[in-house]
Parts: sequence; structure tokens; C-alpha cells
Amino acid sequence: MSTAPALPRSTRGFIVAIALLQGLLLYLARSGHVLDGHSAQICWYALVLSVPTAMILSVQELRDRRFWQQSLGLAAIYAVLAAWAGWSVTGVPQIKAGAVLWPFGASVAIALFIALPYLQCRIAHRRWSAPYPDLFEYGWQNALTLILTGVFVGISWGVLALCAVLFELIGIKFFGDLFSDPRFAYLATGTMVGLGILVGRTQQRPVQVARQILFAIFKGLLPLLSLIAVLFVVSLPFTGLDALWRTRSATLILMCLIALLVLFVNAVYQDGEGEPPYPAWLRRIVEAALLSLPIYAALGLYALGLRIAQHGWTGDRFWALVASLLLSAYAFGYAWAALRPRQGWLRPLMRVNVIVSLVALAFAIAANSWLLDPHRLSVGDQLARLHDDRIAAEDFDLRHLRFDSGRRGYEALLALRKDPKFATAVEKAELERVIKLDTPWDYLANRPDKSPNTLAAVREHIKPAPGADAPDPAWLQVVLDGKLFTPDCLGEHAECLLFTPDLDRDGRNDYLLCNTNRYGASCFVYAFENGAWIKIGSSYLGDRFEAIQPALRKGDIRPVPRRWADYQFGEGGEVIRLELERVERAKAAAPATATKPE
Repeated sequence: MSTAPALPRSTRGFIVAIALLQGLLLYLARSGHVLDGHSAQICWYALVLSVPTAMILSVQELRDRRFWQQSLGLAAIYAVLAAWAGWSVTGVPQIKAGAVLWPFGASVAIALFIALPYLQCRIAHRRWSAPYPDLFEYGWQNALTLILTGVFVGISWGVLALCAVLFELIGIKFFGDLFSDPRFAYLATGTMVGLGILVGRTQQRPVQVARQILFAIFKGLLPLLSLIAVLFVVSLPFTGLDALWRTRSATLILMCLIALLVLFVNAVYQDGEGEPPYPAWLRRIVEAALLSLPIYAALGLYALGLRIAQHGWTGDRFWALVASLLLSAYAFGYAWAALRPRQGWLRPLMRVNVIVSLVALAFAIAANSWLLDPHRLSVGDQLARLHDDRIAAEDFDLRHLRFDSGRRGYEALLALRKDPKFATAVEKAELERVIKLDTPWDYLANRPDKSPNTLAAVREHIKPAPGADAPDPAWLQVVLDGKLFTPDCLGEHAECLLFTPDLDRDGRNDYLLCNTNRYGASCFVYAFENGAWIKIGSSYLGDRFEAIQPALRKGDIRPVPRRWADYQFGEGGEVIRLELERVERAKAAAPATATKPE
């Protein structure tokens, strides 16, 4: 890797000036002085946040024609992508713009970070063909420079805050008022960012030391992470996959492990120069972990595929699939590199990194344009599921089209007015009501009330567990009147089990009402005191629900009294709660029992 040349004084001044201008432009957008319309704001923010950042990270010589060409080209690309994002969230009343803009912002920011080393190499070598060691060096230099800049800005604002507090102690509020003024805040932050990046780009030795420390940490942890990855795969034939599927986040967990291994391996491999790290037996462990990565990728993609097959496409699932496919490409590529030791230890890894990075750039551009619009895919799939009767009209998620699918979703919602599936009076009325909603939360608040309105209907939702007493009609009436909160038992498809144990040992049965929904499972306790039913407490079952479900269905509940009582000093004094140590809590634990909430 050739050492980057020292920055001329004019370039240093340019970096700070561009960062200051960036802060000014962000303030003007925030104050509304220059923009009118949501689409214009999106374009403005996209350009102001991306192009100046790329310029101050990549500039070497102000007279370099390639630098200005790249900056103009980047501005043109981001203007087109931002215009498309702006189109997707405008022309629709009260849409959830974040459903479109958050994925857009995250993906184009990642794309910029990936593209920057290629742009920097073109400036340094005057050609697009970039040596891998230089790409590696620029990538990590950019990452650490941005981290250093964030730390520098945080410390600078901490010093200013201390200054404001100190002077306010003696009655001088000028500095506090000045620092809290948005005009000062934006301009000062822009200046701090410029100075932070300037420090990161000119003081390369401290940055390299920080990188060496970070790489040393990764090098020490990679064998441990590799061993964990191998042991997990070896354990799967003995444990099965049911526990993994029950987490409902299998894809996220598996892909996170792939991402960590990719990060650690890159930090250890670095630019491929020098002798292979670790003794031979430790390298075999790392290679075994890399060979296991395709299994992680296949399981993650399978879990995500099942989710999509069951519930259809959404924007979130589209982006989850894009991320999973890219990480799977790394997984298979790194496994391939581990199988080719004759070329040098993990030598093909460099080619894999370059190919996947270019594919990621292509995905980022296509997915944020009309080429591969995730909302077009999502809306089309949801409508297809409706028309081929995979989902009934009454169960169709109109709210998702109305608020979460951008302009395409709203236009599809309007088109449903002519759809035969919504020809009945009930469905047509529901469709019109959702179209006229102002906020997503009104959808639930104004929905026609389908909760029970008779004691008989309440009994259909709240059923005594085996061996439990029939519920007191007075208690049912209080629940029906809404005077007692229940754990989501009165919904249209809800069902709860009622137990009647004597939890406080006073000779009168209490009511323990448990929701049997796996994802919102909880139990509430009610008691009859002073002539009225009151709620005593609640317990959230969470991950324990699967373990206790068999006993729950059988009505097998056993009160577990506390061994150690609370105490008080003097009659009528305040009760002092005894907090049990961990060992005592472990003795009191009972996996298939319910205890009185406290």
C-alpha cells in the first residue's frame, strides 16, 4: 500500500470549509428557508449528507479533474435516487414516510461507504483498476476517521456544555443561549466535523495505532468465534431446528454470525501480505468455521423464505432478503477460499470481497430506483395473495397498503374500490374507512367494535382451566364493563384460561387469568377484597411459555409460597421487603408453576 500524500494547505482549508457549508445547508433545510415540498427536502438532505462527505474524505488536490468529475457524478446519481424516494412518499396524505426513507437512507449510506475506496483509488492511481491492499487501507481508514470524527464532535460539545454550565453558575447565560441556538449548533457541528476528519486524514499514525489495537482484538477473538460457529453446527443434528425456528428471529441471528465472522476474518487477513496468522491447528479451526458458513446461510435463507411464503412480501422482508443474499455470498465465497489452500491461506478472499462489494453497490442502486422497487414487489405480491384466495378480504392488511407501502401502496388501495373482493357492503365500508384514515393508530382506535357485549360472549373467550371453578358472574360483569384490565382476552380471536388457586392462603380462591397466545402470553391475578374485585398483579411469561404450556393446558397450577417473609419494625410500621439472594431465588424457582405476582 502506498502511503497517501500529505494534504496541501489549500486542501485542508477546503475540507473544513465544505464541512462548514454542509452544516449551513442542513440548517437552511431544517429552518425551511430554502425548501418547499417533501420531495425537495429528501433530495436536499440526500445530496447535502452524501456528496460533501465523499468530497472531504477523498479530496487530495483541488486541481485534480478526476475529483470534480467523481463529485458531480455522485451528485447526479444521488439526485436521481433521492428523486425516486421523494416520489414514493409524496402525493399520498399522511403516509408513513419512514417506511420508505429509513431503508433508503441506510442503503445509500452503506453504498457510499463501499464506493468511497474505489473513488479514492481512482484519484490516487488515475485508473479504475484498484489494488486490493489500497482498497483495504482506504476502507478501514475511512471507517476509523468517521469514528474519530464522532468522538471529536462529542468531546467538543461536552466542553461547550461545561462552559455553559460554569458561566450559568455565576449568572451568565449568554453561552448557554448561544450554544443552544440552532444556527450556532449547525455551524459549530459542521466545523467540528471538518476538523475531526482533517485530524483523521492528516494524523495517520494515531489512526494506524488504533487500527492495530482493534485488529489485535479481532485476531484474539477470531479463533473463539470460529470455535463457537463450529460447535453450533455440530450440535444441530442432536438438538434439531425446532428451537431455532421458535425464536422467530433465526435469520437475523444466523446472519449476524456470518457478518461477525466476515468482519473478524478481514481484520485478521488484512491485505493478504505477510505470513499467515496463527499456528496451523488454529488456522484449521478458522477454516472449519468458514466451511460451516454455507450452513448458516442456507438455514437463514430457508427461515426467511418460509416467512415470505407464509405472509408474503413486504418492504422489510425485501431488504432482509437483500442483506441475507449478500451475506450468503460472503459465506459461500469464504468457504470456497478455505478450500483452496494451494493459492495461499484464504488468498481467494480478496476476489470475493471485491465481487460482493460491487454486487452490493448494484443492489443499492437498483433497489432505490424503478429497476427493483421493493414496494412495487410488496404491493404486487400482497394483491396476488388476495386474488388467488391465499388470504381472505376480511383478513387483508389494508393498513399496510395505506401507510407502509409508499405511493404504490396507496394507489393500490384506491384501486381496490373496483375489485370484486371488496364488492360487499361490509368490505367496501371498511376499505373506505381505511382510505380516509389520518394516522395508522386511528386504524385500531376507530375499528368497529368486535369485543363481546354479553356475559355469554365473555365466557367464550375466558374458559375455566381443567379443575378450576366456574368464574363468578360478578367478576365477569366487571370484566365486561371494562373495569378490570385483562391480558388481551376479549379480542375477536382471543382465548384465555382461568385458574382459581388460593394464592394468598386466606381461604378464598383468587383468579389467575392467562392468555394462551404465544407471543403475548401473560397472566393477571384478581382478588375479591373489600366487597369488590381488584387486579393484584401480573406476570409476563415470555420465553417460558413453551415450557409451561403443557401444564397450563392441563390446569396444573401450584401456588409456591415465599419461604422468607417480609418484616416490619413495630406494629403498623412500614413493611420492609426482603430481597432474596441469587441462590435462594434458584431454590424457589419452579418451571411449571405460577406464583403470586408481587
